[in-house]
Amino acid sequence: MKKLLVLMMACMMILAACSPGSQETESDSNESSGAKEITIWAWDPNFNIKAMEIAKEYYQKENPDVEIKIVDNAQADIIQKLNTSLSSGTTKGLPNIVLIEDYRAQSFLQAYPDSFHEITGSFKAEDFASYKIAPTSLDGKNYGLPFDTGVTGLYVRTDYLEEAGYTVDDLKGIDWNQYIEIGKKVKEATGKQMITLDPNDQGLIRMMLQSSGSWYLKEDGVTPFIAGNEALKKSFETYKALLDADIVKPNSDWSQFLAAFNSGEVASVPTGNWITPSIKAEASQSGKWAVVPQPKLPDVESSVNASNLGGSSWYVLDVDGKEEATDFLAKTFGSNVDFYQDLVTEVGAIGTYIPATTGEAYKAEDEFFAGQPIISDFSQWVEEIPQVNYGLHTYAIDDILIVEMQNYLNGKDLDQVLEDAQQQAEAQLQ
Repeated sequence: MKKLLVLMMACMMILAACSPGSQETESDSNESSGAKEITIWAWDPNFNIKAMEIAKEYYQKENPDVEIKIVDNAQADIIQKLNTSLSSGTTKGLPNIVLIEDYRAQSFLQAYPDSFHEITGSFKAEDFASYKIAPTSLDGKNYGLPFDTGVTGLYVRTDYLEEAGYTVDDLKGIDWNQYIEIGKKVKEATGKQMITLDPNDQGLIRMMLQSSGSWYLKEDGVTPFIAGNEALKKSFETYKALLDADIVKPNSDWSQFLAAFNSGEVASVPTGNWITPSIKAEASQSGKWAVVPQPKLPDVESSVNASNLGGSSWYVLDVDGKEEATDFLAKTFGSNVDFYQDLVTEVGAIGTYIPATTGEAYKAEDEFFAGQPIISDFSQWVEEIPQVNYGLHTYAIDDILIVEMQNYLNGKDLDQVLEDAQQQAEAQLQ
């Protein structure tokens, strides 16, 4: 009887070892002691997500054991989720890597300094455009790996210019006053407006400001700098001058903005390089566009013909897997020249990694722009963008200035407009 009992127990042990439950336990054990996974949050499937998918392919060629999960979220959802989790002190459910817009980066880094993993030394900061380092760093330490540039340009319809007696060279190195005069002549000759603007969008003001090395905030990134900011005052004056010259086609949303140039109703578009695919979307206009440096502010000695609008960077959160996440970024966005060639050709994303600019994809001529090597040109302008500290409150001050801009356009004294905006910003933000 005893022998029979021992035999039955042995059989039960063998069956248990072969059961599905045993396999599940073995899998869990492997997962907790060796499996590597990187989770990434970003937005825009045709741009940021697509760029990260290419990075994933490059990295997994050498690191096939690392699973990389890319999650598409709306930018607003990412901001909300990060703030909710980080303010509560919990990291459960957060990704290893997250994309953050440069204008918002300091608000996260300064509010949650212990929630981001320092990546200083994992890449050469000097290999990236200098203007991208300030918003991605804190106290001299690197926390973000720079991604795309919002380097601006002035997209112009060459056929409209020719009708007015101008060439593309006539728009190179000009200031906004000269731009306005050219716009008047273009409208007279063609009946087309020179530019389209949304009165509730301060993008053009930000472009003008950064071209002068100035911002809404002082260099500390915290103190509002509105009253007494000569570059901001000149930007407001220039905006009003554009409207007074009657060369502006108003728009109220993104679709109207796109329609203005796709329909041929405006002769130029000053904005970030990310608009290139939208310009090229109207195939019938191929060969009729060129890109030149954006105009600089008149009577502002520090202003140059280069600026930025938008752009974002990658951040590693201080959660399990941060070492693998840092390695992934360092070997793709942080150093891989070939990878950046694919970003240009497959996504149209111009990074801020300077060594990549010597690659063939950056030198390629674009038939839509009559053979102009626009990527090469934009890359040159990237290195000329003045570095500013976007600080903590870019969008909050934007909201204040949108209202005060309308007050100015309706007749309020400009100095009083800026003084009132200064007081509002100090009351709300300090």
